[in-house]
Amino acid sequence: MSEDAPSELRRVRMAGAPHDIGHALGRAGRDAVHDVLRPLDYWVAVNSPAHDHVVARMALRTKALFPWIFEELQGLADGLGLPFAQVMAWNCRGDLMSNVPDGCTTLQFPGDVPVIAHNEDGLPDFRGHVLLVDAAPLDAPDFTALCYPGSIPGHTFSVTGAGLVQAVNNLRLRDVRPQIPRMVLGRAVLACRSVRAAIDLLARENNSGGFHFTLAQAGEGVVHSVEFGGGGMVHRQIDTPSAHANHALHLDHAQGQIVTQSSADRQRRVTDLIDAGARNVLAMLRDTGEQGLPVHRCQPDDPDHENTLATAIIHVEKGGLSWKVYDQKSTGPVHAGSDIAR
Repeated sequence: MSEDAPSELRRVRMAGAPHDIGHALGRAGRDAVHDVLRPLDYWVAVNSPAHDHVVARMALRTKALFPWIFEELQGLADGLGLPFAQVMAWNCRGDLMSNVPDGCTTLQFPGDVPVIAHNEDGLPDFRGHVLLVDAAPLDAPDFTALCYPGSIPGHTFSVTGAGLVQAVNNLRLRDVRPQIPRMVLGRAVLACRSVRAAIDLLARENNSGGFHFTLAQAGEGVVHSVEFGGGGMVHRQIDTPSAHANHALHLDHAQGQIVTQSSADRQRRVTDLIDAGARNVLAMLRDTGEQGLPVHRCQPDDPDHENTLATAIIHVEKGGLSWKVYDQKSTGPVHAGSDIAR
């Protein structure tokens, strides 16, 4: 594996204060946002004037609780060359709408060296535009995270200098009256110095759209599952090989959620593979099956308008993390890393 190998995933580095990080993210994704994202119906729908008061409310809550994330969002807007309100709305998309195209499948394998493996499924239009970001923020752990153009980190997969692993799945919860963006909470988790601090944060703040987080920390040997949104949160420790797609499995008030056929089929397929003894996580995440919609999604007619854009395999070791990232069809990793937890 070489960092210089041809890849659909561009790797960028940035450092500094929150506005600096945001501005660098904006500059890195600017062309894709203007050329690919803004013409899409999703961008238009999220930026409907009907959402203005909700977005303004969440912006104020973000500024009050996480002023540094608010500054990062301001920097992102500046780097993109777009009004702050539009960028803020896009980073609230899963709080405003239940049908945004954020898919994903996560495999959770506990053990002496836990393994977390994740397919990042998103807009097919973003193929070749998603970014692997190495960031060194001031006064917070550094991190490596997959980022979509126009979005802050913390809603895909990430590893941090504190030895924290985060893998994120969209939950399509209905009738949410959000106070804080779920993506802001995801970004806040990347600044946590322990998995306990991350879980405590989500227990306090969860009046948002829905997310599922798989969390783990180097040296702990435990895999955690957290479903949250709509003012609720469920934390479970994962003791046996498990998987999670894009619908809540344990969140009590999620009865009205949207469970797409793809999410149901992927959850069923990876669970069947696990029950049959499968342990090759890359093969499982590349599975196309024989019935139902596939785990590995490359179809132009995908009913959720999502394709697999990247795959991460992360080993949670006693002294740190080792990870590999694949693009949509690469046979080997296109990026990799090994980090000592500090």
